[in-house]
Amino acid sequence: MKKIISAALGLSLALLASTAFAEGPKVGVVVKIGGIPWFNAMEAGIKEQSAKLGVNGFMVGPTSADPALQVRAIEDLIAQKVDVIGVVPNDAKVLEPVLKKAQEAGIKVITHESPKQHGADWDFELASAKGFGEAHGKLLGEKMGGKGSYAVFVGSLTVPLHNAWADAAIAYIKANYPDMKLVGDRYGVAEDLDKSRSTALDLMSANQDLKGFLAFGSQGPIGAGRAVEERRKDGKVFVIGPFSPGQGAKLIKSGALTGGFMWNPKQAGEVFVTLADRLSKGETPKAGDDIPGLGKITPEGNTIVVDQLLKIDKESIDKLVGMGL
Repeated sequence: MKKIISAALGLSLALLASTAFAEGPKVGVVVKIGGIPWFNAMEAGIKEQSAKLGVNGFMVGPTSADPALQVRAIEDLIAQKVDVIGVVPNDAKVLEPVLKKAQEAGIKVITHESPKQHGADWDFELASAKGFGEAHGKLLGEKMGGKGSYAVFVGSLTVPLHNAWADAAIAYIKANYPDMKLVGDRYGVAEDLDKSRSTALDLMSANQDLKGFLAFGSQGPIGAGRAVEERRKDGKVFVIGPFSPGQGAKLIKSGALTGGFMWNPKQAGEVFVTLADRLSKGETPKAGDDIPGLGKITPEGNTIVVDQLLKIDKESIDKLVGMGL
């Protein structure tokens, strides 16, 4: 009898806990691609902040960086009648209709890495596009000594933020390192490790004076770094860009990957949940608000931008990996 009572009590407590958790707003965050370190860290932030705030938050990671898969995932979240949808868009334009459909269904929409996104109630950025791009352009120029050819990778030619970073970096290099030459325009491969690697190998074969890669997209620096390692051009060809420290640590230490800047994707996951919680309660972010993970904000339209850059290099890599990044 005692065992039955104990089991029943345990079940009742579990149900109470489950019910309490379910009473919080339901928040689904659709990222670019699942199963890679950058978005694994973001998922950890979503889960931890959801538990802290009593939010029913979860991440949806498509099997490839395909905008059509993101559309399908958002359609599914609309059907589930979630309270808030978060998105890290692969293609801002392609997502506009489905995001507006979500809004018409009474669902709040938050985006990240897509400033001034149409169909979003709010977008937040942990780095300004100009500052982030220029920081990488400056670092590449310094490493290359201001001379030689370089190539630019982005996640795709339709990711607004990646291309804004590239624009800022290229403009900075043109203004400050006039002897550096851009090979081609830019290559939309940086969310695919294998494509980044093969493209980097092809470009090095075709351009004997190629001395640098500027890669915006979490897999771009890793793929280009592996190509540099294969060609044994460590210290001769420099690879700069944002990437997951845990994934790139060995390449950084070997010198095949030079470094770059990043923000904390786990922190971005936390911000998704914090903003979602506030929006679900009818709160509207406004200038001067202190939002955990963002600090005091000064919104520009529906976009919140702060600069919280972390440098990735041989000196910082172990600390960043220790942070779970």
